[in-house]
Amino acid sequence: DFSCIIPDILSSPVIPGNIADIVELLKNISLLLSENVNRGKMQSYSRIANHILNSSIISNWAFVRDRNAGSILLDSVNLFAGKLLLRNGSESIQEHFISTKGYSIHKKTSGKSFDFSMEFNNTGNITGHMVIPEEELLKLPKTSKAISIAFPTLGAIIETSQLDPGFVNGMVLSVSLPEELRHILLTFEKVNKLENIKAQCVGWHSTERRWDNRACTMKSDNISSVVCFCKHHHRTFKSFSILMSPTMLRNAVLDYITRVGLGLSIFSLVLCLIIETVVWHHVTKTEITYMRHFCLVNIATSLLIADVLFILAAIVHNTALNYQLCVAATFFLHFFYLALFFWMLTLGLLILYGLLLIFFKITRSVFIATAFFIGYGCPLVISILTVAITEPKNGYLRSGACWLNWYETKALLAFVVPALSIIVVNVLVVVVVVVKTGRSSVGEGCKSQDLSNMIRISKNVALLTPLLGLTWGFGLATIVDSRSLAFHVTFALLNAFQGFFILLFGTLLDRKTREALRMSCLSSKRKCSLAKVKISSPPPK
Repeated sequence: DFSCIIPDILSSPVIPGNIADIVELLKNISLLLSENVNRGKMQSYSRIANHILNSSIISNWAFVRDRNAGSILLDSVNLFAGKLLLRNGSESIQEHFISTKGYSIHKKTSGKSFDFSMEFNNTGNITGHMVIPEEELLKLPKTSKAISIAFPTLGAIIETSQLDPGFVNGMVLSVSLPEELRHILLTFEKVNKLENIKAQCVGWHSTERRWDNRACTMKSDNISSVVCFCKHHHRTFKSFSILMSPTMLRNAVLDYITRVGLGLSIFSLVLCLIIETVVWHHVTKTEITYMRHFCLVNIATSLLIADVLFILAAIVHNTALNYQLCVAATFFLHFFYLALFFWMLTLGLLILYGLLLIFFKITRSVFIATAFFIGYGCPLVISILTVAITEPKNGYLRSGACWLNWYETKALLAFVVPALSIIVVNVLVVVVVVVKTGRSSVGEGCKSQDLSNMIRISKNVALLTPLLGLTWGFGLATIVDSRSLAFHVTFALLNAFQGFFILLFGTLLDRKTREALRMSCLSSKRKCSLAKVKISSPPPK
């Protein structure tokens, strides 16, 4: 009987050091004194836990030295409450910030439900509802018990030690069920009833100590509540809640911009590749122009595939398809977005080759091999290393999207660091071009035509590099300030219109390409005219 220590605990100030001691005490009680947990023991345990779950002291948890203290408390309460003995087939123990209910269940029981209405703060109550479906109860071989514990404030407490900005927006509901029962239906009332932010059903992974969206699927979501269908596992998933993540802004304007922009980007890139095919023989007569257009075609191809994969990744995520598909989509997205930047780097290195290494000529085959190694080989190595290092720890994907994780493992740095480094290198290349072309001595070592080609390529790089840098700069801003709709809209606009930028600055604004296209059109018209003349002229007698 540990009820004798309750007066001293309840009279102690709820400061970080005392919180840590009480969490350790509850952990030891659950490990050493969890035999024959009757109503009296559970009441004493709940009163101690309630003291550190009070909504008025949540901010003090941020200063507790052990960042896993909230998770340890959750596991301890679940373990202790799971041993609760039921009197007359049911039990209910209610405190302000923790409530425990238990019922006897058997296969002939109709769908069993647990209802909770609890105080969250001084403004009012929130509710939670848990149902064991009848088809699950039919799996029971004998009479068993089901225990459910509700925590209105524990989600906010756990949140203080989590790096993900997604916040828990309902009570945390824990369940202790027989092993035969695997699925439950949960209804959470939202604390903050926000229209423009998406809800996500999650389970607490007790081994990895994080919220995991693979534990649940969403059945419905409205402005006041969310219904989740969750899988219960006695070792990993016993506690569930809803996250309202600011990183998943549900905004009609944002969706519209993304769809229209991606459609325009894909159309622009397809048109760019068609134009390059038409004018290829006219614009690749010298080694430098061949290399330039070869890089441009691969830049457009990489971004085109990345845009298509972006759409597929959204479909995979929105239709809740399996985790492996999401990993595959993220891997190829990472690879092709990196390839876009590494082909930009190849274009920058081509400029340096044309300006600085004027006496060192490389063959076309050597250039193609080197370009493929830089453009696709380097991204492939980075992508494989990223998934190999982070995926075994389930840290490859970010919560709620098929894209690289940021908050737990910083996997996104495997894209950000190479991309921003390449932008810096290409900016330096443009500076070198400005300095070198300002000197008359440049013309002494290279042909004026080659110099003209170098300047044209430099203009492409000078225009595209800042646009790419600005795009992904706003991408980083959406992570730093994930609640800003302005950052999300700006990033969506710039990201979606990258294909149009490549068509405009890489193809349409290039004088040689326009001349070649005009020549091709005139040639086609001339051929059509000759064909018509042949058809209309009478056959010789």
